[in-house]
Amino acid sequence: MSKTAYTKQFLSYSAQIELLKSRGLAFDDERKTLHLLKKIGYHRLSAYWHPLLADKQSSIFKLNSNFETAFNLYKFDRELRKLISGELEKIEIAVRSEMAYLLSSIFGQFGMEKESLFSNPAIYNKTLLKIKEEVSRNDADSIVSFKSTYSNSLPPSFMLLEVTSFGTLLRIYTNLSSGRITKDISKIFGLSNSVLTSW
Repeated sequence: MSKTAYTKQFLSYSAQIELLKSRGLAFDDERKTLHLLKKIGYHRLSAYWHPLLADKQSSIFKLNSNFETAFNLYKFDRELRKLISGELEKIEIAVRSEMAYLLSSIFGQFGMEKESLFSNPAIYNKTLLKIKEEVSRNDADSIVSFKSTYSNSLPPSFMLLEVTSFGTLLRIYTNLSSGRITKDISKIFGLSNSVLTSW
């Protein structure tokens, strides 16, 4: 499929409203719409009026389509994301805590630095570089205090796993050579290892 250059012109907020009107979208309160376009943006909101389109190619709206319907979808999505985010945070904290405890109790406080604990040395070395980068950027009091007090290149696992990104945490988890640890962690959550990893 051949590509073409992007030729759409910049539109002011009022011109955006006029364009939507010309395509069949109705507004209960144009002042409110103007405010929402300024605070949220046309592009983000367009995902929520997309289901209201009768013809997606020419962006023509279905009969009786209303901006408030699209905005209500946006509000629902925002609230749902807040709820999910709150629950995911609880799971993430619990996974971090369990991993830190098990790794420290089985392999020692600095087990993260033992390449032999991981099944793929190349992934381990990449992950270790990422961990060092994340620790060097982190300004949490515990990390700053550790770096200024101790000569170790990395903090202990319980501290380290609190400041790594969730992506790094997942790479550590999936690369552990001991299936026992991943099974023990997943069992705590009542899941199989494969299901927890996919989550």
